[in-house]
Amino acid sequence: MTLAFKFFQIVGEMSQLVRQIWSEVRRKPLYLQLIVEQVLQIGIKSFPLIMIVVGCVGMVMALQFGVSLEKFGGKMYVPKIVSLSIIRELGPVLAGLMMAARVGAGITSEIGSMKVTEQIDAIRALGTSPIKKIIIPRVVGSLIALPILSVMANTVGVYGGLFIGYADLGLDPQFYFQKMISTITVSDYLSGLGKSFFFAFFISVPACYYGLKVTGGTRGVGKATTRSVVTACILIIMSDYFLTKLFLTLEHWISG
Repeated sequence: MTLAFKFFQIVGEMSQLVRQIWSEVRRKPLYLQLIVEQVLQIGIKSFPLIMIVVGCVGMVMALQFGVSLEKFGGKMYVPKIVSLSIIRELGPVLAGLMMAARVGAGITSEIGSMKVTEQIDAIRALGTSPIKKIIIPRVVGSLIALPILSVMANTVGVYGGLFIGYADLGLDPQFYFQKMISTITVSDYLSGLGKSFFFAFFISVPACYYGLKVTGGTRGVGKATTRSVVTACILIIMSDYFLTKLFLTLEHWISG
């Protein structure tokens, strides 16, 4: 009963935070400079990590599928399987998980430290909204940065598979590229891109929430950071199924 009550309490408080964000973001000023700073900080610092992870996953997928399908004469299907899997699923999901581990933890620890040192109270005392000054730039910055990172991750992952297809599987690069282009559609790309907006929201909101709820000094900051990352990763994995189902249903409805 206690766990259930705690769960619904957290959901309610996060919903209230989202309502405050939506209310404040429509009012001036918007602090565009802070938003740009967050976009650059999130995007530039997350770029190498996400590219390395997704690129390596694309290479591993091409190698595994190539070796397995070669036994059945299906090696020619590697470009289709790898490119479609990365564009629709693995690119956005892995980018989200890596961003949750790096950016989510950073946001929580940063806001938590500000809470512990009473900087947030000082902002309120000066007549400025902490939601507008601290929370909104990080949420909006995440909503802008993660889709861009997902697009880049898709490109790196697909070309990682192409490299292994040529180097280890003996597939002609032009054949690989043609199969990839003929397989991927606009709806596939939009499906993966659409997920990244939801993932960015599921990373930034819990990170800000746990940062604002920090108590107990530096030990509390560490606990809040762990909870933030775990919550974001769970939300990304769970929502991926429902978002995939939603986008497939929309595609079927539009096409037929």
